[in-house]
Amino acid sequence: MNTLPLWAEIVIAALLVGGAGFALVGSWALAKLSDILKRLHGPSKATTLGVGCVLIASALAFALQGKPSLHELLITLFLFITAPVSAHLIVQAALRLDPGLRPPAPRPGGVGQRGAPR
Repeated sequence: MNTLPLWAEIVIAALLVGGAGFALVGSWALAKLSDILKRLHGPSKATTLGVGCVLIASALAFALQGKPSLHELLITLFLFITAPVSAHLIVQAALRLDPGLRPPAPRPGGVGQRGAPR
């Protein structure tokens, strides 16, 4: 096995620790937040960043050893495509089951609309 330079080991370790931290925060949000719309941000945002950091660390480690791998890039692409789509479908299902989750419609003449008082 080839040894990596010190700077590469530091970068890879930082990416792994950062990725684990993001994944932990995303998992904690999924378990602790109150409703489905709040819980959705944990797995769809923080966990995606966590897995992305781990995949970048893996790709960097293999590339620096002279064995570049396409697997990490394909997994990252699949993750970044499927996470927002699944989050959108979960929100749509939640809104159909409980229409009370939908925010109220904006009032005519509200802030930021034309003709609103300043």
